[in-house]
Amino acid sequence: MKDVNIRSVRFSVALDEKFEKIARKLGRTKRLLFAQMVDYFYKTKKDPTDLNDDLLKNTLVKNHQQYIGFIRAQENMLLVPIKVEVDKVSRSQRDIIERFNSEILKHNALVLSGQKSHVLAMAEMEKSVALLVKKTKDADVLKAQFLFLLEEYISARESLGMRASAKDRQELGNKFKDQVRLL
Repeated sequence: MKDVNIRSVRFSVALDEKFEKIARKLGRTKRLLFAQMVDYFYKTKKDPTDLNDDLLKNTLVKNHQQYIGFIRAQENMLLVPIKVEVDKVSRSQRDIIERFNSEILKHNALVLSGQKSHVLAMAEMEKSVALLVKKTKDADVLKAQFLFLLEEYISARESLGMRASAKDRQELGNKFKDQVRLL
């Protein structure tokens, strides 16, 4: 079997101590750690001298710009039309409220004033009906009193009899006429 590990790298003792500390910390052999480091730098295309990792920053900025572009596209496609429609609905609601306040409230005021005038008219009608009822009762009382006087007159006339003089009859008639006038 041929040994594939024929290459070697020379470095200082201080660097070897750091390298060994890292290998122990990660729990790997120095050879395995070295192979993984090479694979890492090869795959990520990072420069080990770039301690600030500008490539990572650039990638993050690029992704951030893509997200912002996506959000702006969504804003233009969805949010702006929704805002326009909400503004239209808001304006129409304001118009409805203004019309309600101007037309309906005026109509309600007219209806209330009409109701007040109807109430006053009804009160006048009630007074008139009460007056009519009172006059009807007065007329009924008057009729009853008249009937009573008439019956008294008839009985008084019959009590005079046939022999009464015309003068007595005339006095009796005048007396009852005076009583009817007093009703």
